Amino acid sequence: MHTVVVGTSGVTASDVLAVARDGARVELSEEAVAALAASREIVDALAAKPDPVYGVSTGFGALATRHISPDLRAQLQRNIVRSHAAGMGPRVEREVVRALMFLRLKTLCSGRTGVRPEVARTMADVLNAGITPVVHEYGSLGCSGDLAPLSHCALALMGEGEAEGPDGSVRPAGDLLAKHGIRPVELREKEGLALLNGTDGMLGMLVMALADLDLLYRSADVTAALSLEALLGTDKVLAPELHAIRPHPGQAASAANMLAVLEGSGLTGHHQDDAPRVQDAYSVRCAPQVAGAGRDTLAHARLVAERELAAAVDNPVVLADGRVESNGNFHGAPVAYVLDFLAIAVADLASITERRTDRLLDKNRSHGLPPFLADDAGVDSGLMIAQYTQAALVGELKRLAVPASADSIPSSAMQEDHVSMGWSAARKLRTAVDGLTRVVAVELYAAARAVELREGLTPAPATRAVLKALREAGADGPGPDRYLAPDLAAAETFVRDGRLVEAVERVTGPLR
Repeated sequence: MHTVVVGTSGVTASDVLAVARDGARVELSEEAVAALAASREIVDALAAKPDPVYGVSTGFGALATRHISPDLRAQLQRNIVRSHAAGMGPRVEREVVRALMFLRLKTLCSGRTGVRPEVARTMADVLNAGITPVVHEYGSLGCSGDLAPLSHCALALMGEGEAEGPDGSVRPAGDLLAKHGIRPVELREKEGLALLNGTDGMLGMLVMALADLDLLYRSADVTAALSLEALLGTDKVLAPELHAIRPHPGQAASAANMLAVLEGSGLTGHHQDDAPRVQDAYSVRCAPQVAGAGRDTLAHARLVAERELAAAVDNPVVLADGRVESNGNFHGAPVAYVLDFLAIAVADLASITERRTDRLLDKNRSHGLPPFLADDAGVDSGLMIAQYTQAALVGELKRLAVPASADSIPSSAMQEDHVSMGWSAARKLRTAVDGLTRVVAVELYAAARAVELREGLTPAPATRAVLKALREAGADGPGPDRYLAPDLAAAETFVRDGRLVEAVERVTGPLR
């Protein structure tokens, strides 16, 4: 099994995906263990002094003015975890919890938090055992860290609360730790706070969304090309020299992908005698511009994610010169903004995708295709309601595009008076990515049927490869009406697991 070694300088997106989705093992580097021990010595020295230090010998948030005596400090750290584990609602996905824990471990290993090496080792042991703490949908405002989600994880490290075992059953966390020979952590000064004070949940969801959207944007380029082909559109608008004079890199990449898919097509440029066209509609002609803008948004979000993956987010932090300083680095605004940017891009890509599908189904705009791509229109409804489903999804995606980060709800007796709502932005983006997958799948299914109905014209080699693979995946071709949901589900899976892009790339080589 692949092993990810966590050092002091952060992790990569591929590390996060390996641990969160593929169950990779986690190990601490010798450098990380040394950094953990060194920073802990600093915290222990401060704890022994009479002067109050936030997070070490004081309360938290609005209660930070109280100096806590040494005999109560272990209880303080336990209490902050227990009281902050106040999430509600459905459980979040296993991959999200694993990403969240791994990214918190990344910050611990930076040597900037002051926790003991055994705390970090225990977190790695829990990940390696396949134990997943139960984390709930609601509880994070995206500031002072993803507090409730991280607290539920910290609670499991203490042997309390509930967790899911590697077999998928939910049991008391203490029982699962005992079964796997993991000793619960007994928290000391600063450690409870250090386990809670990070933007790890929203960052983990950003990293996974970026991976999913990278595949989806390539998939959308493919389905846009298939729709252009099915509508007998022109591929001249995809010429590199046209996109070079408006030099957005995402636009150029999308156009190049579409052009690669359409190479060798016998359908492009066949304007119908009974419906002359000077230009194709915007949803066809401007596909690279819209998808390209989304790709450039992805690039910006990826830059933010890379910076966060290299960061050590905690409050207070142990600096290299030995100072322990309070800060505001836990604020989730940088991550929240790009999560919302992506939701906007997703909604727009879905919107233009649905417009192409509708055009394929409208006999007045499809340039010779049968109404709704039906076998016997009137007796058969064809793909009429598939487009309804797609339109309903697009409507939902437009609602999900409303920014969460434009909101703020004061908390902690006005001490935490401006929050990012980044966790909420991440949760709705996950829903949006899921919806976009289905929207692209409907266009794929409709465009594939439309191409097959263009009898006497030969589609591009890449298109033929897609049609063959899609039919083998269980999404059947044209014919009389049948139970359609299974076909759409097969198309969705075909997009989601990457087989659409794989089918194309076997012909074209790697898409951009």
